[in-house]
Amino acid sequence: MKRSRESGLLALGVMSGTSADGIDVALVRFSRRAASLENFAAFPFPRRVREAILQIGEGRPVTTGEISQLNFLLGEEFAAAALAACKKFRVSPSRIAVIGSHGQTVFHQGAKAQFCGADVASTLQIGEPSVIAARTGITTVGDFRPADIAAGGQGAPLVPFVDYMLYRHNRIGRVALNIGGIANVTVIPARAALEDVFAFDTGPGNMVIDALVRHFTRGRKAFDRNGEMAGRGQLLPGLLASLLQGKYFLRQPPKTAGREQYGEKYIESLLASPEARGANPEDVVRTATILTALTILDALHRFVIPRAGIGELIVSGGGLHNPLLMAQIETGLQNILVRPSGELGVPGDAKEAFAFAVLAWETLHRRPANVPGATGAERAVILGKVCYGR
Repeated sequence: MKRSRESGLLALGVMSGTSADGIDVALVRFSRRAASLENFAAFPFPRRVREAILQIGEGRPVTTGEISQLNFLLGEEFAAAALAACKKFRVSPSRIAVIGSHGQTVFHQGAKAQFCGADVASTLQIGEPSVIAARTGITTVGDFRPADIAAGGQGAPLVPFVDYMLYRHNRIGRVALNIGGIANVTVIPARAALEDVFAFDTGPGNMVIDALVRHFTRGRKAFDRNGEMAGRGQLLPGLLASLLQGKYFLRQPPKTAGREQYGEKYIESLLASPEARGANPEDVVRTATILTALTILDALHRFVIPRAGIGELIVSGGGLHNPLLMAQIETGLQNILVRPSGELGVPGDAKEAFAFAVLAWETLHRRPANVPGATGAERAVILGKVCYGR
């Protein structure tokens, strides 16, 4: 029997990733059996807002007042994007049961570090969900990561719960690879129960590539569209060998990465290296692209394939649109079918926004949605904080 488009309930997922290039909004329908993507839209940040996000995210000097102001301003931006999406989708906000807003990560220390004489892990996502709820009238769930950290986890990755829901297969072991600013994998063995799933960040995704493109083009380009800049370059073997010595790549999962590892300071160090000084910009960008591909492949061969039989790699995120990056990954995987996530129902650009709609739905129904095998948490917990709408 064909399901009516009016059956089930609707939610919005609102996502702004590490690259801070804009706001993704996914419209998701829930029924008794499944969650399905109904629509998707992306809205760019105003230039000054993006600059403010990057200033804080890179750890540049800012005041507590600036962080507080940006927290509320981003709440307004996310609310405006949610309402604009409803208008574009021709769906009344009154029909939306919940908004799941990831917020904008400006700091993430998933592993404990010394602070004031104590070992502390912490994370900070801004974009005040109370503002979103007030402007839209829709109950909003935000601040998903702290509950997992409080339970002994690293607060990331959180998408594996949704990867399991989308990609579990009785006969085929699968890995979901998302190449956003940071690249991460979710491993779902054949016939897996949720407790069999594990996940981690492999290292840089598009973050280093994007930063180099912005540097070399003096801000005229935000990313390497279709890998064109890297495609004109030549690999710098010495630079690549130096970058591959990074300690993060050898660390055992679970592990998470972000701007703290691969942000502005990393780019400054890369550009100051003897191998990069005086090199053609295209060569440096190509080398950074190969770095992303090789560290993904190394993580798969080092930490995944020995533990789980894998038949398919399902790819999402902006890196999916980089032909050089994808060709390198496919070349390095024998007997593993590489597929874009859109073939299995949710296009790569929409998947993270889709995921936070699902996570909000679980929170609204008081159900845990972290995956301890992915984050290292001691137990499954209900994620997020609920701000009620009108």
